[in-house]
Amino acid sequence: MSVIERTTEPLPRSIHLPALRGFSIAFVFIFGLVLFGLIDRVRANPRLFWSFMGAVAVLLAWSAVLFPAAWRRGRRLTLEFVPRPQHYLQACLQAAIFAYWGWYWRQVYDSYYLVIAQLIFAYAFDLLLSWSRRDTYTLGFLPFPIVFSTNLFLWFKPDWFYFQFMMLAFGFAAKELIRWNKQGRNTHVFNPSSFSLMVFSLALILTGTTDLTWGKEIAITQFYPPRMYLFIFLMGLPAQYLFGVTTMTMSAVVTTYLFGLAYYGATGVYFFFDSYIPISVFFGMHLLFTDPSTAPRTELGRMIFGALYGLGNVAVYQALQSAGAPEFYDKLLPVPILNVMIQLIDRAARSKLLRWFDPSGFGRSLVGRRRNLAYIIVWTIVFAMMSVVQGVGDKHPGQFVPFWQRACREDRPYACSYLAVLHANFCRQGSGWACNELGILQAKRESDRIAAVAWIERGCDLGFPPACGNIKRLITGSGTAETASPTLQDYPIILRGSKAPITDRTPSALYALACSEGWPDTCEQTTR
Repeated sequence: MSVIERTTEPLPRSIHLPALRGFSIAFVFIFGLVLFGLIDRVRANPRLFWSFMGAVAVLLAWSAVLFPAAWRRGRRLTLEFVPRPQHYLQACLQAAIFAYWGWYWRQVYDSYYLVIAQLIFAYAFDLLLSWSRRDTYTLGFLPFPIVFSTNLFLWFKPDWFYFQFMMLAFGFAAKELIRWNKQGRNTHVFNPSSFSLMVFSLALILTGTTDLTWGKEIAITQFYPPRMYLFIFLMGLPAQYLFGVTTMTMSAVVTTYLFGLAYYGATGVYFFFDSYIPISVFFGMHLLFTDPSTAPRTELGRMIFGALYGLGNVAVYQALQSAGAPEFYDKLLPVPILNVMIQLIDRAARSKLLRWFDPSGFGRSLVGRRRNLAYIIVWTIVFAMMSVVQGVGDKHPGQFVPFWQRACREDRPYACSYLAVLHANFCRQGSGWACNELGILQAKRESDRIAAVAWIERGCDLGFPPACGNIKRLITGSGTAETASPTLQDYPIILRGSKAPITDRTPSALYALACSEGWPDTCEQTTR
């Protein structure tokens, strides 16, 4: 049974400090947080301003207790500088993702100063927590991947930003306080960012307060950039090569994809509606649960770990959907549960029952990073094949209205309900055609007739002529409601699928896009 090799730790460089000098270092971070609290955009929002000042007050009060006590006891504090590759590499890759994503969703760029402020808070909190429990603080790049990973999945809106500081504090506290002995090493049980994300996600779900966050918008807009699956795939390769986490990601992706194929074969629709693997879940499979410190040590164990994460996403998504809760929490909730199971998974992987499935029996001459590279080659082939068949990519049929129109006519499970959701979203964005279609759909399904009329009236107000004629038909019940093809004004709204807004709005480009998505009577328009 192969065990993943440990990466070599860089030699620490240490500085010994009296208590008062230690306080000066902590004060630098706290004062930096004060400066961020005084910038114009923070001061313009009183609740955001007091979120910063509240964090500063907590850190100062903590310092006022810690450092005088350390001085009275004559403690010599130590500052170790240990730049671990897994921390700074992951930080660089996450920063690249923020840069690419932010180009298509400007809220990311507009919030950059809040991310930097969180980094300063994280360093201050981690330093105070470490020196409260021992004499040594390890200064490195650890806060970067924790802060970035947290912000890739959930961030609170400015009015509620103090919860963001609390979420980071909770993650660092869990890393420091919740520990176990793992194969002779005292180490943290949970991935710090995923543990705090799970706790706060559960709180938001139970209190019905998801609207305090940008969580839903994050899950949607991460698919805006073109070829985002490919970009995330490429961003994951360096960490996979250095730290041997390819088997985790690959097994998670393949398991979820195979489930999606089976579900489609059984129902004729897609489990996640617009994709086999939602982009936010794909993010999680590369950037959230792949911390090597909180993963199994064996190769087979890591494959089982990944497969369980994929199935966990499916189970949690179904549970959230059934409960009427936002489904985007699906990738956040399974990770801490799996972290607790890693030693059990490794024991199972070493058992006689699973010995025949052990991949370490193949290519025994490949060890270390050569073995990591071999797995990357296999994963690259798998990803390329999935891309060719639209298992991942920008053109999944579930994004587009024609697929759901056909599925609704065939009475596929959830198809008409999801089609109504699509029409409602497009109607709110200004498509008169979608408003008319939604009203007709609701009338046919004998839903609330008043609501159906209201949607059709909105379609008329937006300038879609058939909707105006349908108002009287629907009210009086005389005649069949009239439908028609979308107009050129509708196409920029209804053709975008799950991607960013359409920029090329020339008739030829719109008709070509409509033709590629399967809209009837549009292909011949491209030649006119």
